Amino acid sequence: MEEAGFERRDGLTQGKVRGRGAGLNPGNRFEDVRLHVLGEHLDERAMERPEGVQVGTRILPDTTRSILNKVDSPDLSMKWTLNPYRGCEHGCIYCYARPGHEYLGLSSGLDFETVLMAKHDAPELLREELAKPGWKGEAISMSGVTDCYQPAERELRITRRCLEVMVECRQAVGIVTKSRLVLRDLDLLKRLHEHRAAGVAISLTTLDGELASKMEPRASSPRERLRTIRELSAAGIPVMVLTAPIVPGINDREIPALLEAAADAGARGGGWVMLRLPYQIKALFLEWLQRHFPDRAAKVESFVREMHGGSLYDSRPFVRQRGAGPLAEQIAQTFRVFSRRFGLDKGRWALDERAFLPPKHAGGQLNLFQVSGETGVGDVLKAGESALEFGA
Repeated sequence: MEEAGFERRDGLTQGKVRGRGAGLNPGNRFEDVRLHVLGEHLDERAMERPEGVQVGTRILPDTTRSILNKVDSPDLSMKWTLNPYRGCEHGCIYCYARPGHEYLGLSSGLDFETVLMAKHDAPELLREELAKPGWKGEAISMSGVTDCYQPAERELRITRRCLEVMVECRQAVGIVTKSRLVLRDLDLLKRLHEHRAAGVAISLTTLDGELASKMEPRASSPRERLRTIRELSAAGIPVMVLTAPIVPGINDREIPALLEAAADAGARGGGWVMLRLPYQIKALFLEWLQRHFPDRAAKVESFVREMHGGSLYDSRPFVRQRGAGPLAEQIAQTFRVFSRRFGLDKGRWALDERAFLPPKHAGGQLNLFQVSGETGVGDVLKAGESALEFGA
């Protein structure tokens, strides 16, 4: 991770930023005062540094006192999420979680991928949550609004320490990631899988390495993600593939190839999500389109609007993840046909919550509030047509 060279970019500043997804910082929708940088200044900067501006990563401590988030959206299958970080250095231009940074007084653009908040106390907070009398071992998803294996995790190891707590408690967990770094923790995942309490979903958006570097600049390459699926599967860990998001006119034609490659690598199931553009992500995505695909930017935008009643986004549950209309149905049908052809429609698997044990106290004694084991089986990370949002 980089500390030096960090530069805050406020307002609708844009230009070439090396190794980042966003090319601008839209103004925070909660703030009345916004800074806009004049185009003449940007032109001068571009002439001075034609190779692009380097924006480093800054990691700040997050002192939140709770770590588990209850999910109550009707179109999501997970029950609880755990996010070790706020923001994500992967820099995926389409990430629906970007607007969350605005609650911190930051922008959903470059700030989201360069100003990260790390929850260093997450393992201790998790232990406290799992020790509560009311906790029944319901499956937890890592993560809902960040990638728990983004580059910062290599050094900070917050995700790994959380998994160590889960291993101790046999806590069921489903992991969603774009990073090969998940293989580092294969030892812990194997121990959880002894109780059918671990599963991994790998987000695979494209097989084109060049396109991936534009859409997801600091995530693992498509080849590395397929290797990750292969190694997890070889180790016995249940794996599914998420072709998320599908961007009409950009990667929708790759659905058959993505599913075939994932199945060949050992994935047991698949899911998909349509592109989502809430709040300021609209400006980010349209700027990205013009920057990388000026020849088809207008067509892609028209496809997105066609699936959302003329708008760029429809926030209604179920519609937000799938879109509506003939084009949306065509994409859904393509996924159904090829997931069935490659056996990914039969790979439904669930996380078993019955093995959960409360954490031990400092003296080594188990919590007196034992779980009866009658909690049933969780349905986190079910494959196929369930409405998944992981990594989208």
